[in-house]
Amino acid sequence: MDTAGGGVRVNVFADTWTYLTDLSHWQGEGGLLQLLLQQLLLSVTALVAAVVLGLPVALWLGHLGRGGFLAINISNVGRAIPTFALLAILVTADHPGVATFGPFGRAGLATLIALTLFALPPIITNAYVAVREVPVDVRQAADGMGMTGMQKFARVELPLALPLVMSGVRLALVQVWATATIAALVAGPGLGRVITDGFYRSDYPKGIAGAVVVALVALVLELVAAFVQHAVDPTPGRPSRKRGRGMSDRTRRLAEAAEPVGS
Repeated sequence: MDTAGGGVRVNVFADTWTYLTDLSHWQGEGGLLQLLLQQLLLSVTALVAAVVLGLPVALWLGHLGRGGFLAINISNVGRAIPTFALLAILVTADHPGVATFGPFGRAGLATLIALTLFALPPIITNAYVAVREVPVDVRQAADGMGMTGMQKFARVELPLALPLVMSGVRLALVQVWATATIAALVAGPGLGRVITDGFYRSDYPKGIAGAVVVALVALVLELVAAFVQHAVDPTPGRPSRKRGRGMSDRTRRLAEAAEPVGS
């Protein structure tokens, strides 16, 4: 029995490789390449929307030193609501959801909203904590130089906070990319359509092939985001800028509250 089971597994993996290396599966309407680009566009758009909505507020609250607890907990409401449940509600509403939405296809707007809300917690939390954890002596030095509040924020706080801010954006990007596959469950765009169709039809090589592409692209996005995070770090190799080190008890609790479930 074990031998037979092993033979089946080998055949599935071999068929998956065959599926991935067949150019016909990458080309044309509904091909892997088209669906990959759809999901990439969907993920990047949702991330940009989350950054535009959440980052300025979080950075400014961090600069002021108040309101962060409320902002972080409000953003975390999105974590408490399952993304698929929110997506199902949005897609069945008259607006937004069921109509074709530009390049995102049917259910595209509903998926964008759900993914944007999903991306907010790590972006808001990391940005707030990053600004609050700029060393006090550095702030005092800026005050001693006669900098205004805006000058201190733009020239001192923001550059030093950028690595941790980028860490939040990096986390949100990978999470949104992986979660975007659920769009297929409401006839939305992306690689989830290959995965769900493959397993629904018991075409396991097709379903696994879609999952493999999602995983590989997630790895590439993680590496690119890590490179960008390192590039914007004004103090590379400085251990105190690593998350969790040198944090006050309060800001550490805020950061831990926004960690993904199961992390």
